Amino acid sequence: MRPLLAGLLGLALAAAPAAAQTLRIGIASDPDVLDPTLSRSVAARQVFMAMCDKLIEVNERGELVPQLATGWAWEEEGRALLLTLRPDVRFQDGAALDAEAAVAGLNRHFSTPGSTRRGEMGPVTAIEAAGPMQLRIRLSQPFAPLLAALSDRAGMLVSPRQATVLGADFQREPACAGPFRLTRRVAQDRIELERFDGYWDRAAIHAERVIYRPITDTTVRAANLRAGSLDVIERANTSDVETLRQDRRVRLLEGPSLAAVYIAVNVANGARANTPLGRDPRVRAALEAAIDREVLNRVAFDGLYRPGNQSTPPGHPHHIGGIPVPGRDLARARALLREAGLERVRIRFSVPNTTEYVQAAEVIQAMAAEAGIDLDLQVIEVATLLRQWTAGDFEALIIAWSGRTDIDGNLWGFNACGESLNGGRYCSEAADAALREGRTSVDPTARLAAYARAMQVLLEDRPYIYLWHPQSFFGTAAAVEGLRLVPDGLIRVQGLRLRR
Repeated sequence: MRPLLAGLLGLALAAAPAAAQTLRIGIASDPDVLDPTLSRSVAARQVFMAMCDKLIEVNERGELVPQLATGWAWEEEGRALLLTLRPDVRFQDGAALDAEAAVAGLNRHFSTPGSTRRGEMGPVTAIEAAGPMQLRIRLSQPFAPLLAALSDRAGMLVSPRQATVLGADFQREPACAGPFRLTRRVAQDRIELERFDGYWDRAAIHAERVIYRPITDTTVRAANLRAGSLDVIERANTSDVETLRQDRRVRLLEGPSLAAVYIAVNVANGARANTPLGRDPRVRAALEAAIDREVLNRVAFDGLYRPGNQSTPPGHPHHIGGIPVPGRDLARARALLREAGLERVRIRFSVPNTTEYVQAAEVIQAMAAEAGIDLDLQVIEVATLLRQWTAGDFEALIIAWSGRTDIDGNLWGFNACGESLNGGRYCSEAADAALREGRTSVDPTARLAAYARAMQVLLEDRPYIYLWHPQSFFGTAAAVEGLRLVPDGLIRVQGLRLRR
């Protein structure tokens, strides 16, 4: 109780001077890097929703709608995409958005070392101005997921003056085309933004400032909402749902999510891959067979989430309906270990330092132990864990991917040989061929068939063991209006206001 009270007191004191036009948003972790080209954390995506508009937006129904681009059309049998830009848009440093600025912003994703956007954009051969307010993206072959990529960080444009400024230097004075600009960041404590009065859709912005507070403990996050120290929180824990529903000072909103949570395994990235788990798919199969997803959901999440074994949830257009979620099979798990020449095996299991992950990891740990698999839990701050994942400094870890409207954004970067998000260095010619066919076809039926073949390979090799799909639970103060539930789980500031 003492840490909870201390956290409440610290937030209350920090928030005391906040005016009515300041929105205080509690997020689940501290972002890795506030640079849309390099970022890979969900927390950064939350903050980007206030900082950086995209060429294309996603609405509450998961549809792609205009934002910085007012329209788009495929050309040359899917080998070129023409986008028309919105007039009278300015970046936060005053520069105007035109075709040349957009070209520079998109090329940044390709020229930057370590870019995590490059793979998302597919086989781009050139980005060029097609007129003062039009740009054309040329491709070596059709690439259906490009529109969905441009509705996320790949579609975020930065000012030409900042196009060659990266990472920590970019964070000091970022210049996107969004409604708020960054003024201060205190690591692990707060991210402060102020309204950009030159924003093209200023009428939709009702706050002067936004303050993001990273709070890894979901119960502390909910308690601060109920105490009035926060106005909005993301990802309320299932254990707090009923309390929030019954508190008249707050509102609980629930919506579908595109996210999937999984165990990632280091199969080929350096010395840490040289383990029974990394070398032998039978050990990975044993770990999966030890896990009861239904029980995990009931114990850790009060049965409010959906067990799953794919990157897409049921109802997603690319969900493969013919692949059942396997049940627990302890006898098979033990037999697989014996086939691998093991009676027991010990695995270093990295876990993000947030409530849901720790709860789930402890349940998985207990289940695995019954099969002869001892998980040593290593609780690690999220941004640090992501760096270790990229560097191969892990044996196995549990993490979520917030999900994309197109399945290519869930699979390609994590599974294709040599891609930037493939921290375990998994590589399969069969999986690559199927994934490549899925991303280069424009026929929905052919794409679904290709992804079904890819999933069969991936589920057999198990570089990832998918576990569940969360629901999105958001909490707001009773005075907050205008929060829109979008399936990507990100909080839009447009239309969000406080009534006091």
